[in-house]
Amino acid sequence: MIGLTKMISIDGSYLEGGGQMLRTALALSIITKKPFEIFNIRSNRPNPGLKNQHLHSIKAIMRLSNSKAESVFLGSDRIKFFPGEFNGGNIEIDMKTAASITLLLQSLIIPMAFLKKTKLRIIGGTDVKWSPTIEYFNNVFLYYLRKYAEISVKVLRRGYYPKGGGIVEIIVKPYNKNKKQPLLLVEKPSNYDILGVSHASKNLRERMVAERQANRAAMIIKEKLGVKPTINVEYSDTLSSGSGICLWAYGSSDNDFSEDSEGIVLGSDSLGEQSIKAETVGERAALNLVKNIREGVVDELLADQLTPLIGLVGGALKTSKITNHTRTNVYVTNLFLNNTLQIENNIVKNINTEIL
Repeated sequence: MIGLTKMISIDGSYLEGGGQMLRTALALSIITKKPFEIFNIRSNRPNPGLKNQHLHSIKAIMRLSNSKAESVFLGSDRIKFFPGEFNGGNIEIDMKTAASITLLLQSLIIPMAFLKKTKLRIIGGTDVKWSPTIEYFNNVFLYYLRKYAEISVKVLRRGYYPKGGGIVEIIVKPYNKNKKQPLLLVEKPSNYDILGVSHASKNLRERMVAERQANRAAMIIKEKLGVKPTINVEYSDTLSSGSGICLWAYGSSDNDFSEDSEGIVLGSDSLGEQSIKAETVGERAALNLVKNIREGVVDELLADQLTPLIGLVGGALKTSKITNHTRTNVYVTNLFLNNTLQIENNIVKNINTEIL
């Protein structure tokens, strides 16, 4: 049957030209059962082609399904993928580096949420550059996906760059495969409840790095928004030294912040670096959150991540800025879902959804 289905062709150099194109294609290929070929993979990057992280994404989804793929090797600039039946299951994925756990999950989470119960134990980076932190993924992105599936995330150990070694267990159980309530994220809330986690490796406890990040972030949020946030402080045994802070704002018009409400969640995170003061790390996260709350309904990074979901379930989202990441994800999503998405001003809209 696969041979009778027309293969989708994806130009991996389109706009952003990053690994997200492959991750989105893998997820939507499994959902739609449409095979694809992607060429010029990451051609806009200093080291083009597949990296270790992308290999793990492809191999993981093949383990969870009866899919097949061609030309899957380090540095490959073109692959073909033939989706099979998604069976779910219980597997461990050890990336053996600080490769991002959340980026790996972007290939898997949508099939897991809509198709079959799946349990994963993933070893890699939980809080690393150029990817959503594990708190952002769990408390912001998954807030919306929990409308369609029961999702449990446990961080057993954090993994900072360069050694990684973070351990995350995630269990996803779809509610009803036919339940596809549209996501309408176009109206700004009137109330916000702001939470967060400031974290660091145990070797930074004496310098009170996590507390300093949290205190500075709380001060700015209180000053700019008049809201007192609740920011938990955590120290962990880790293989590498590191720190970070993630903030998220639950927005609602009726103070109902549950997944079943029509509320909005947006977020911001910042990672520590050796040459940057802890106070600066907290300040960056807080100022970015304030900006996101003032300028858009969902933050611009979340808009990128939610684009395939809007394509599948319907709805629309409004953001402060349509980035090239978002435009690229619209491009890939439309290839699989028959041009169901369009961009109007700062709104990504499923054309099958009416916005009042």
